[in-house]
Amino acid sequence: MVNVAANAPLLLSGVGGMRAVLSGDGVDFFIHELVPYNFFGHTVYLTTTHVCELIVIVGIIIFALVARHSIMHAKTVPTGMQNVVELLVETLEKYVRSAMGTHTKPSYVNYIGTIILLIFLCNISGIIGLRAPTADYGTTLCLAIFSVSMIQYNNIKHNKIAAFTSLFKPIPLLFPINLIGEFATVVSLSLRLFGNVMAGTVMIALYYGMLPIFAKIGIPAFLHAYLDVFSGAIQAYVFTMLTMVFITDKLEG
Repeated sequence: MVNVAANAPLLLSGVGGMRAVLSGDGVDFFIHELVPYNFFGHTVYLTTTHVCELIVIVGIIIFALVARHSIMHAKTVPTGMQNVVELLVETLEKYVRSAMGTHTKPSYVNYIGTIILLIFLCNISGIIGLRAPTADYGTTLCLAIFSVSMIQYNNIKHNKIAAFTSLFKPIPLLFPINLIGEFATVVSLSLRLFGNVMAGTVMIALYYGMLPIFAKIGIPAFLHAYLDVFSGAIQAYVFTMLTMVFITDKLEG
């Protein structure tokens, strides 16, 4: 039996997006509270999720600065980092255009590029021993709220009053159902990402806990390849593709 201790010592780890924490007492894949703060009479905590996400964000910022320097000093015949940056930008533009067609704008490319990079790196952060931030529902919920906010902003900007009157179609009696459907997008996007990453987390944690001998000789490497890299890429793709589909649907509505 795997013993999962909520009060186990902090170890930044990943399973399925994270590596399991192995200790003498068992396997630990909980979110740990690190530093308490008093916030208007309530105690809030800096957790492992915040620390791991900060590490990922700092990594993205460093990459962005290096990429900017490379483009600012671009050569006629691209080499090295310039090649990588141009390839990423071209691939991203094609990806957004394939989903949004004539509705493609630089602002959409920027947003989709940001969240797909953030989600993918968070999902695969278990490879370097971090606890994937996307295995925390607080992270995926915030990402979903941002995406739905952009969806509804474009809906109101493009359709104006029709964005509200459409809730009463095809008959006014369906208004409550249509309204719930709009809010359900937040739950759908956030739970899909969280559920898949967390499921991989539990699966590899159980594998490490029940078969520690095999874990030490590298047998679960193929599980990390699937649950960290492949599944992480798929979930980032699904989240951003659904965001673009919903935006396009509002623009064409």
